[in-house]
Amino acid sequence: MKPTPENQPEMRAQYEAFPYPERDPADEAKRLITGSPSYPPEMDHWLWGGARDWSRPLRFLAAGGGTGDGLIQLAQMLTSAGRAYEATYLDLSQAARRIAEDRAAQRRLTRINFTTQSILNAAEYGPFDYIDCCGVLHHLPDPQAGFDALAGALAPGGGIGLMVYAPHGRSGVYPLQDAFAALTAGLAPQDRLARAQEVYQAIPEGHPFKRNPHLVDHNTSEAGFYDLLLHSSDRPYRISELLAALDRAGLELAGVPVPAEYDPEPLVGALPDTLGDAEKMQLSEDLRGTIKVHTVYAVKKGARVAPPKGHPEAIPHLRGLDPARLARAIAQKGSINASAGGKDIDIALPKSAAGIVAGVNGRRNLAALRQAAKMDPIAFGAAWGPVETALTGLGMLHYSRVLSA
Repeated sequence: MKPTPENQPEMRAQYEAFPYPERDPADEAKRLITGSPSYPPEMDHWLWGGARDWSRPLRFLAAGGGTGDGLIQLAQMLTSAGRAYEATYLDLSQAARRIAEDRAAQRRLTRINFTTQSILNAAEYGPFDYIDCCGVLHHLPDPQAGFDALAGALAPGGGIGLMVYAPHGRSGVYPLQDAFAALTAGLAPQDRLARAQEVYQAIPEGHPFKRNPHLVDHNTSEAGFYDLLLHSSDRPYRISELLAALDRAGLELAGVPVPAEYDPEPLVGALPDTLGDAEKMQLSEDLRGTIKVHTVYAVKKGARVAPPKGHPEAIPHLRGLDPARLARAIAQKGSINASAGGKDIDIALPKSAAGIVAGVNGRRNLAALRQAAKMDPIAFGAAWGPVETALTGLGMLHYSRVLSA
């Protein structure tokens, strides 16, 4: 029998015993968990050239939705923006589904269809304008079948936001997975966890896992420990392997949330002309050595739309930044401090850009910002261009019409 999620009893038992990630629905009253992918301005920027018509309802799928992080984020942000949507949640874990349903109920998010089902059957519920699939494909017994299934569920012009594990930033994980699998074979999930946690205490401090500062799940919850170190099916992808899997599924890369992480030039200077884009990304991954997941946006081959950088009608959004505070830093210092790819960097920016940045609110387009700043097109381009380049590279600036009328 060909292995499928349905006939992987060990994996199903794991997620019934330890739904992942561990979430308390009552916490929805206190905070919204956000991240990449499935952040609407970021989606628009990379998938639709910052110009999606948000008056059209977004039909989206949470493929292997787990306890609901991506689903709840996207549904809540669209609801808060007054945008219509229809969501479908697919996952094989009944326990995870119950948590996701309770989180949605806490927020009164009612336009979600919950189904206990494999993502391999996604096309039966589509087609979808957008698919979120995080932390799932690398656990399938046949990951390529998962890539193919998602591609088959896309509507024309649709896009995917996905995340898979990467090897370098997870150094030490896979030897421990092998060791714990040998030590706990045949045990029930709770007994496997107890035995592995006991053995973990005896592991030398010099073990690559214990020396890896980028791994934290094992310290956050029982579900986190189990998913990281006791998972029965887990394969990482180098970025070149991920791009190849997309290609085999008839997909292509549309963008990554933080492009600077995949740019090797700051580390090595000028690059050989013979290197293609995929080779440059792989070079950066290998040199940085800290990337533990790859988060990417993908579209059908030939459907990529470039972000509208510098276009007068493009509407910029700042993510995780207060426009007034950022503007003050630029005006006072002519630079900002940031972190990308594990390195702290200081980025010089024109002081003349401060007034422009202060006016960014997710509703004004670049033409309106230029007029408010009383700049001619050349002066505006000279001021805004470096801001655009730096902040889009860091994942802090996106173009989107999601908040516009």
